[in-house]
Amino acid sequence: MKHGQGNLLVVDDNQFNRDLLVRRVKRQGHMISSASDGFQALEMMRNQPFDLVLLDIMMPQINGYQVLETLKANPALRHIPVIMISAVSDIDSIVRCIELGAEDYLSKPFNPILLKARINACLEKKRLRDQEQAYIKRLAEEQEKSERLLLNILPEPIAQRLKQGEKTIADSFSDVTVLFADLVGFTKISANLSPAELVELLNMIFSCFDELAEKYGLEKIKTIGDAYMVVGGLPTRRKDHAEAIAEMALDMLHKVKEIYSNQEKPLQIRIGINTGAVEAGVIGTKKFAYDLWGDTVNTAHRMESHGIPGMIQVTEDTYNCLANKYIFKERGMIEVKGKGMIRTYLLIGRKE
Repeated sequence: MKHGQGNLLVVDDNQFNRDLLVRRVKRQGHMISSASDGFQALEMMRNQPFDLVLLDIMMPQINGYQVLETLKANPALRHIPVIMISAVSDIDSIVRCIELGAEDYLSKPFNPILLKARINACLEKKRLRDQEQAYIKRLAEEQEKSERLLLNILPEPIAQRLKQGEKTIADSFSDVTVLFADLVGFTKISANLSPAELVELLNMIFSCFDELAEKYGLEKIKTIGDAYMVVGGLPTRRKDHAEAIAEMALDMLHKVKEIYSNQEKPLQIRIGINTGAVEAGVIGTKKFAYDLWGDTVNTAHRMESHGIPGMIQVTEDTYNCLANKYIFKERGMIEVKGKGMIRTYLLIGRKE
């Protein structure tokens, strides 16, 4: 549709008046359809788009007021502008039409120049409204895209706090469970892979881990190379955080074995878990990151780095949380860098 032209609907029960109006509007270069009564007009508007309706008031069965009221009550049609055309020119009729949502009002017999001006003014306003709606829609889509990206980076409660204007987000949690996992032998495997194959393999593994984190309601914190970090019990506190982490850890072992058997690659995973207090918060101003700090985090990382490939090593604090529901094998006292000698356990599975 060229600028200044529109798709118009003329509604009038009088054939002579209808044909006269159609001819005059066609001369202005518009596309014209016509309806002989209100019911036909409403049906046509439901089935095809119109830029403007020229609507007679005095019609049988359903008059112009009723057509206008029905039109403006329909969310799918209410945006269509309407010019009321009638031999009735009293102020009450004009006021009623405007109150019902009409864009303009013309009295019969109408002046062709005034008719053209009113039509062009209504079409221009509709064009500007359409542009505005398209802009608002694009803006909403961009905002939704930005929010999705933010939720990919930050936990939802933290993202909401940032959106509400909090500048510094830092919280203390007295009881959470932290898991670190590392792919054993990945460096050796990666030497024989192209960059694309390397990324594809890592993405396949970590995507499986992401699905498990979502399944158990846990919060993925980050990946560092071929290492994966997840926590239970924050940012939303929960009592069964250790159990949820244990279930994910057991499933992670199973998933890596599946991938190993399908890919025929010498791949294993080493997992470490610890339970305790942490500090958590958002760092960065352009590239946000939600991270954890504290001795609990450091010890969980040590449990992984000092662990056994294909096994889940946990601290005594985590063992005490899970001993009633899970099977463990005591590994005994081991020397941990920066911690000295500490007692550790290997998580084997859930008790029957």
